[in-house]
Amino acid sequence: MTPRERTDQSLESSFERYLQDKGKGRGGDGGNYRRNAARELERFAEWAAGDRGSDDWTGIVPDDIDRDPAFADLDERVFREYARHLAGDRGLKQNTVQTYYRYISAWCGWCVNEGYLGAHYAQRASAMAPLPEDDGRKPGDQQAWTPEQRHALTRHVDERARDAIETYTTLPEDADLLDRQRARYAALKAARDRALAFVLAYTAVRVGELLRDPNDPRRRGVRWEEISLADGSMDVYRKKQQWDAASLPEPVIAPIRSYRELLDPPTERWPVFPTFDQRTLAGLVRDELADRGTRPDAIDELREGYARDLLVALAEDVRPPSITTDGARSILQRLSEAAEIDIDHPKHEYLAPHGGRRGMGEVLVRAFGYTVAARYLDNSEEMVRERYSHIEAGELGDVATEALSEIDG
Repeated sequence: MTPRERTDQSLESSFERYLQDKGKGRGGDGGNYRRNAARELERFAEWAAGDRGSDDWTGIVPDDIDRDPAFADLDERVFREYARHLAGDRGLKQNTVQTYYRYISAWCGWCVNEGYLGAHYAQRASAMAPLPEDDGRKPGDQQAWTPEQRHALTRHVDERARDAIETYTTLPEDADLLDRQRARYAALKAARDRALAFVLAYTAVRVGELLRDPNDPRRRGVRWEEISLADGSMDVYRKKQQWDAASLPEPVIAPIRSYRELLDPPTERWPVFPTFDQRTLAGLVRDELADRGTRPDAIDELREGYARDLLVALAEDVRPPSITTDGARSILQRLSEAAEIDIDHPKHEYLAPHGGRRGMGEVLVRAFGYTVAARYLDNSEEMVRERYSHIEAGELGDVATEALSEIDG
């Protein structure tokens, strides 16, 4: 079939092939995506034919032509009008509008690859302009760490920290001082990364409550004085603008305790997760020691005696800043790659911090229900039900399937 012949085809003539390509199982007949995409394609076809929309909407086919909407009728203006149609439906939430449009946009992209269309009109800026802002909060759209991903990450950081700590603690007594310091630094970094990964994986604490936000001076990162391993709790500055206790479940306690023993912070006011950025620490050490009246030559001599400025900061109690929320993302990118974790997500190629929180939400809702999950996540039960509505929908689907089988059986 020539490109010209394809552009003359009706829109609906492509739907079944597209859905088979996107479906699951033998013949592409199954899967939630196929079902949802089929619904939205049907709605788009009805709108294109003039059967949906305002009273004066007659569809995309010229009034003097009697045929079904075809690919030759599509351009970016059509998709812009459809985006305006979706955005004007007051019964749809902003995120739902975005989701519905994405189904049509994905089909449009497939049509380009298959030769039905010459360009991906749906992705052009002018076509998408009427769409509302997307706040990224739609159920099922945010990344959620699966149990397999959580275990792969925590297993990797645990093995890495154990190896680094063993290397440091088994150095011979006559080892060179700088070699010993380098080994301690490597162990500290691995132990910090392990503790951070475990906290993000199991506590469901928001990364902005745990680490420093450069744009909010109140969020300076959790300090050791705010952690009680005996009680299994940690004080954090919550999203609701007040301090509150967050739980530290059992898997988190040992990594934090091991890390603290190795770090041996000079005071309880040290951040739990300090930055290891060499440039930041070098400037901080110089400035702080100079403010204390130490001469520049003495500062240089002191720094030359240590393998890293973090170790100078520990020895001299020069308190570093906490890593930032962006720093945590960089760490998780590095760890996800090193652990070779399989990640299939449209927005993130690594285990993003919020995915740990959302993954724990999945676990808690499935195990204990929405009320308990809401308390642990520090959210209202209503919000948790909305965010994890796909779980309840799946469970209700199972109930309906069982009921039907009993009746039909």
